[in-house]
Amino acid sequence: MIGYVTIGALDVEQAMPFYDAVLGAIGYERQFFDGGWAGYGPRGGDADTFICPPFDGQAARGGNGIMIAFKAPSTDAVRAAHAAALEHGGEDEGGPGPRPAESTTFFGAYMRDPTGNKIAVFART
Repeated sequence: MIGYVTIGALDVEQAMPFYDAVLGAIGYERQFFDGGWAGYGPRGGDADTFICPPFDGQAARGGNGIMIAFKAPSTDAVRAAHAAALEHGGEDEGGPGPRPAESTTFFGAYMRDPTGNKIAVFART
């Protein structure tokens, strides 16, 4: 079980509208912004995803080969999260659809945030 995730951002305040929209589409909410950190978690739950500057003080950059996947409650939520990403400065890395194409049990979408971090949103069907 994963306890929490941190995602480095070049500018946390600038990244918040992206994460507000994308994570909001799957039932998460921003629970705080304090000391340069933004915390997100399921509505009514604890924060488990944190947007922050890197600890080493160096510029944040997308990790090559690293991807964080968020589980969505439905395929409609996957579509909404992908659309929200593109509307809030994200880049498409693979539009909503079954993976692999013939799958009847996995529906996902892939995107990069404004810093270049790759994230996925998926639903089990």
